[in-house]
Amino acid sequence: MTETAGEGGRQMTGIKRKHGEEEKEEETVPTKRLVTDHGVKVASHYNSLQEVGLAARSRSRIFFMRNFNNWLKSVLIGEILEQVRGAGSRQVSVLDLGCGKGGDLLKWRRGGISHLVCADLAEVSVEQCQSRYNDMKRRSHFNEKLFSAQFITADCSKEVLSEKFDDSELMFDICSCQFVYHYSFESEQKADMMLRNACERLKPGGFFIGTTPDAFELVKRLEASDSTSFGNEVFKVSFQSKGSYPLFGCQYHFSLEDVVNVPEFLVYFPLFEHMAKRHNMLLVSKQRFSEFFKEKVKDEQHRSLMMKMMALEPFTAEVRGQPASDSRGEYSHAEEHCSRGSIKLPLGTLSQSEWEATSIYLVFVFQKMS
Repeated sequence: MTETAGEGGRQMTGIKRKHGEEEKEEETVPTKRLVTDHGVKVASHYNSLQEVGLAARSRSRIFFMRNFNNWLKSVLIGEILEQVRGAGSRQVSVLDLGCGKGGDLLKWRRGGISHLVCADLAEVSVEQCQSRYNDMKRRSHFNEKLFSAQFITADCSKEVLSEKFDDSELMFDICSCQFVYHYSFESEQKADMMLRNACERLKPGGFFIGTTPDAFELVKRLEASDSTSFGNEVFKVSFQSKGSYPLFGCQYHFSLEDVVNVPEFLVYFPLFEHMAKRHNMLLVSKQRFSEFFKEKVKDEQHRSLMMKMMALEPFTAEVRGQPASDSRGEYSHAEEHCSRGSIKLPLGTLSQSEWEATSIYLVFVFQKMS
């Protein structure tokens, strides 16, 4: 049994209501020029993050949330790989746009891909990603054919990535952009360059997949707040003001435990979808994390993977063990669920703070038209 308390049928109207006119005139409204290049701040932040071991990660307040997000990405990547292979592709090439330290390398290995290009603006992260790959290669079984890989340090919102490929004719079946695209919405030029890099080398029928914060949900929570910020014991979102939300360059500051502490930008999804069409991309699906979870957890294989990845915290009403949080209110939704009776324990859940943090995000899938 899994717990999804905290998500109701909420209406997302905040940005649409405030952007009715701008949406119609999006190609004529001048983009606000920003003096500061926030890409430098983002690169600096991720370059400074220390690599920690498994033991340290297991003690993290957001241990289960990070596993939950990882499970969600695993399901998304696995299903897209199935579709690509179902269409006849045997040699699968992937672009990991914003690869970070290589958190998805194992997913591509399990997926049996043939070639991977990893790109990120943080040089230290790319070095660690390449080091992980080299270690994976050394440890691989004698009869295992591990995918080949190229590692590129580049600001994909400013530089043309295809000019840096070892193979100038390289085409991809999948471009994956996980928790990264929102950094490019600083300006129309950056957002469009990121899209160009994601899509221009996709084969016809290829997929652009990713995860990004839901701007409607962020604005809704901001408008409901008594101040210009909101959050809880694991995350905080701070805006400079509220009531006006430009289509590009709408900056907020996001902090998540010891993992993220950087400026980000709202991605107004109808505009994102419109821009993707210019690159011959069709939106296949867009789901909030909560919706994606409720749909995919019905599949027995996905549930099994969730248990294997420890993507939910075991909860029992009588004996809690060692919950992620000491605050009793953090599990009131799970206690209420258990009180309904006929619930098989332990119950899989996230603390309320973790659920509020992860439910900010959505998953998207675009496909390249012929």
